[in-house]
Amino acid sequence: MATAADGALPPRGAAAHDQALLGELEVVGRVTSSSNVALLVRLVAGDGAYGIYKPVRGEQPLWDFPEGTLAGREVAAHLVSEAGGWHVVPPTVLRDGPLGTGSVQRWVGDPFAPVPDDEVVDLVPGDAVPTGWLPTFTGETVTGEPVTVVHAATDDVRALAVLDAVINNSDRKGSHCLRDATGRLWAIDHGVTFHATPKLRTVLWGWAGEPLTDADLARLERLQGTLDDRDEGLGEALELLLPHEDVAALRERVARLLRLRRHPRPSPGWPAVPWPPL
Repeated sequence: MATAADGALPPRGAAAHDQALLGELEVVGRVTSSSNVALLVRLVAGDGAYGIYKPVRGEQPLWDFPEGTLAGREVAAHLVSEAGGWHVVPPTVLRDGPLGTGSVQRWVGDPFAPVPDDEVVDLVPGDAVPTGWLPTFTGETVTGEPVTVVHAATDDVRALAVLDAVINNSDRKGSHCLRDATGRLWAIDHGVTFHATPKLRTVLWGWAGEPLTDADLARLERLQGTLDDRDEGLGEALELLLPHEDVAALRERVARLLRLRRHPRPSPGWPAVPWPPL
């Protein structure tokens, strides 16, 4: 695998339908809450929209993920989302930028406007789960009051839960699930995905163990076919973005989901939800 840290990769990802991501970047500011360097950039070309630029040199070393691979994983998540028909990860490319090679992803919505945080994942008092929502886990506030983390029981959120199982997402927080002004669901922050070892950690466990829907089985079959089709080029692109063993594990996860036809359950010996969950 040629890693993003090598700085030798051509732009990869959503360039075919989002040329603005490959144009000039104007750094506007930094997302200070991010554990890695994440820069808000204006996409000078096209409509002047915004993006999030995550340079490889700003990645903090992790004990379980190879150094210099997080940006490639961001792009890989977009490619898999598109190939399977989920269409939930914003356009993302791997390219050179002001601080070197990194991922650039189109920003969802207005970066200067408040983002609603209760449309997909929320916190409710006690066990008062509202209609149309599913519980993930219960806990207590710092003052000892019982609370439950819940998520919307909609078809698009359910499909996202399947995509997370496919990419082995180890950090699906509530704040990583967004709806734009039209109500369309988007999912962001996929730097710690695609590991060969099972690491699924998410707040979207509401369907654990339930049968997969026909729509998601069709997406899995489409993804499996695309991975096996040399003419599609997905497998080749992923091999340039991820370690070989991670691509092999991706194929195995897709095959397993199609064989079992059920949403996965939490793995023993691994935290089931990220912290903080929201």
